[in-house]
Amino acid sequence: MIQQYRYIKSPIILFAKKYINSRYFGLGSNCFSRLPYYKTINFVTLSKISSNMTRESVSEKVALIGSGNWGTVISKIIGNNVMRYKEFHQEVKMWVFEEIVEGRNLTELINEKHENVKYLPGFTIPENVKAFSDLSEVVRDATVLVFCIPHQFVPKTCDQLKGKINPKAKAISLVKGFETDEKGIRPISHAISESLNISVCSLSGANIANEIAEEHFSETTIGYNYLAEGELFKKLFETKYFRVGIINDVVGVELCGALKNVIAIGAGFVDGLKLGENAKAAIIRIGFLEMKQFMKKFYGGIKDETFFESCGIADVIATCYGGRNRKVAESFVTTGKVGIIK
Repeated sequence: MIQQYRYIKSPIILFAKKYINSRYFGLGSNCFSRLPYYKTINFVTLSKISSNMTRESVSEKVALIGSGNWGTVISKIIGNNVMRYKEFHQEVKMWVFEEIVEGRNLTELINEKHENVKYLPGFTIPENVKAFSDLSEVVRDATVLVFCIPHQFVPKTCDQLKGKINPKAKAISLVKGFETDEKGIRPISHAISESLNISVCSLSGANIANEIAEEHFSETTIGYNYLAEGELFKKLFETKYFRVGIINDVVGVELCGALKNVIAIGAGFVDGLKLGENAKAAIIRIGFLEMKQFMKKFYGGIKDETFFESCGIADVIATCYGGRNRKVAESFVTTGKVGIIK
């Protein structure tokens, strides 16, 4: 039974064969199988050891920076996906801004109940997702950084990460919005990349978080600079209910996700004023056209195909009918109040 594994091409076995052949060169090229102890070698065990060593040496360690509603939904996806692919280390560390909930630390509740009782109650988080309040601990040795925090916290978070991340790390931004400072208006991916000197991809699409948590079918788009990174992130995020498209257009994907909210506010005003579906459709069409013109005027390299991915027209439609910004705008018209709608 053991002899059938003599041709396994694992690193350990190949090294052993090469070493023994060179040591006992007088026995000929097939000396390995002629040695008296050959039949006692458990090549199945060697193969498993080699496989585990190979996985540990090449696996990507994922750090999730953020644990709000969208971040927790994403933890559910990537926590399961890292278990499916040998490219990833099986533990995911998730950074949680510490809060007291029910008299206890939120991190303790997440790790004990495997549920974010504040931001995504009722949904189970995989047990391999571990919550930490220490950002430095979360990113230690991580080679993949997933940013999923409100845009206004990106600069401070990046400042805390300087000098603490793996120099070979790569990142993906799920953040919606822009970074504004004395340098002007910048895409979030640029702000992260410039601050940490790492490659940054972007993810955006028609992604209403609670629907994805319920595993209703949805699509998203990942913009990449390097194809290998796009393919890696596709593995990290894609599931049977969360379809991922990739395109070589980081900024295009990201800007669509930010600018669509302006159109959604207009759609909400139309709904609040009871102007009808025709007017709303016109707002969506005109707004989408202006979004495209704006992006192409102020940013180079934006691809036309990007606007027809999930991050483009699909996200505009979803947000103009079911998004929070549409609801806020409608509420402002009907009540005269400005507030946060969950």
